[in-house]
Amino acid sequence: MKLHVVLVEPEIPQNTGNIARTCAAIGAKLHLVRPLGFSLEDKYVKRAGLDYWDKLEIEEHASFEKFLNKHQPQQCSMFFVTTKGKQVYSNDLYKNLEEVFVVFGKETKGLPEDILKKYIEKTIRIPMKPHLRSLNLSNSVAIVAYEVLRQNNFQDLEEISNYFD
Repeated sequence: MKLHVVLVEPEIPQNTGNIARTCAAIGAKLHLVRPLGFSLEDKYVKRAGLDYWDKLEIEEHASFEKFLNKHQPQQCSMFFVTTKGKQVYSNDLYKNLEEVFVVFGKETKGLPEDILKKYIEKTIRIPMKPHLRSLNLSNSVAIVAYEVLRQNNFQDLEEISNYFD
């Protein structure tokens, strides 16, 4: 199973750096959809990603429309993460899929409402207390990404057994 993490117009360099590090650690491909709220040369992006940038598979897209044209949601297993999601992210959704795309919106506004309405059946959410806006983007990516991996038995990730033996 190949996991793809898609960030649509991310704004905070530290979040993107943290997400890049997570993607490198789990073997997920990171998709960055422009415009970005920073330069990839930004010291905060680089610092948050540490020395993992060369271990990361990354693809940039000029716009969300171009991303959707290339990776069509009707033809692949794509999930749109939003606080308004129809399903809980931990539902049995990702088993035995060849590829999984999890799409996250920008920190201040999330994903465009027209996209959420169009793909409402493909929206997922992380449960949280009512009246709170959202979780941090990098935390949300880690929560959802590891659930996708868990449902696929952490395929291709190293197990450390007998570590203390």
